[in-house]
Amino acid sequence: MPELATILQNKTRPEISSIGRSAIRQFDQEISDIPGILKLTLGEPDLNTPDHIKRIMINAINNNESHYAPSAGLPKLRHAVSKYLEDSTMVKYDPRSEVLITIGATEAIYATMQTILSAGDEVIIPTPVFPLYTAVATTIGARPIEVDTSATNFLLTPETLKEVLKRHPSAKMVILNYPTNPTGATYSQSQLRQLSSVIQVSQLFVMADEIYSELCYGDPHFSIASLLPERTVIINGISKSYAMTGYRIGYLAGPAPLIKDILKLHGFMVTTAPTSIMEGATEALLRGQKDIISMRKKYQIRRDYLIPELQKLGFRTSNAEGAFYLFAKIPDFLTQDSTAFALQLARKGKLAIIPGAVFGPGGEGYIRFSYAASMTNLHEAVQRLTKFIQEEK
Repeated sequence: MPELATILQNKTRPEISSIGRSAIRQFDQEISDIPGILKLTLGEPDLNTPDHIKRIMINAINNNESHYAPSAGLPKLRHAVSKYLEDSTMVKYDPRSEVLITIGATEAIYATMQTILSAGDEVIIPTPVFPLYTAVATTIGARPIEVDTSATNFLLTPETLKEVLKRHPSAKMVILNYPTNPTGATYSQSQLRQLSSVIQVSQLFVMADEIYSELCYGDPHFSIASLLPERTVIINGISKSYAMTGYRIGYLAGPAPLIKDILKLHGFMVTTAPTSIMEGATEALLRGQKDIISMRKKYQIRRDYLIPELQKLGFRTSNAEGAFYLFAKIPDFLTQDSTAFALQLARKGKLAIIPGAVFGPGGEGYIRFSYAASMTNLHEAVQRLTKFIQEEK
């Protein structure tokens, strides 16, 4: 096994050394070896990719569609994204210059932040939230301004944003992820209009991560790009809504000058997304609406089962109007250290969930359940949780 030369020790970028690996995946790995563990940890749909999408990808492989695609992605997929976004956001994006296909929404997030933010720039991140945004900002040398939204139903309010901008008038970006991981909270059209009125008179870019947009259980998703297209990079993908997490196709759209610069970084990082998989993504966007409706109904049934069961045990659940997560307040008679609680539950109760602390300010005292799992597993999870709670009283 090679050892790093002594003279090269501690010579990597300090920004990289200062961050850890994904806290969610680290916790998941930590408890995975527990015999008989039942995991509601990752945002991983238990459903399968629809057959008609798989057939398109298989045909593409058989037809030797194995060569480089344009760096921005297959033109047919960019046209499909443009059509989808025009239908869903009422904004027409030019597929030739305003749409970019990425390796999952994760790359889209990284490439966008890396393109816009410089060392020392401030980026406003409402929390609790998926830890990726803070980690990426840190690697760039930018300064994350984490804003605890736990007192306002896990949503960033116009009043809060005004106060943040008073303290940080030079902030360069605000990140909005909704429906939100981990809380499932989402913004109404009215709330976004009020928020956009504050953003409109600021210097802020908006990065809108809308990967869960098709998983809204009340009103349809409304994109802030509909209100602020001139300053918004909208990020989405096929992972969550089509049960295609492993295929790693995401996309982003925004004003052409911005996409032009993001495309440069994307090209140097990954060259292009895989051709055969982009064929499947095109099929999903053009002919997968029935699949989404079917999957969304299943997730809603699971959510509606889990919420009252958790409440019976003393958990208070957030207003989960989208995604496939429940962010539940640990009952007061139990430890409020979410990591300690999650470890106890995993070791004694054989049930794995994610501690709320990993999602930043406002997350401590909560735990996240992923209900992207079968009803059989959810029933078993409730039984294990009930037994654990009774023993801890």
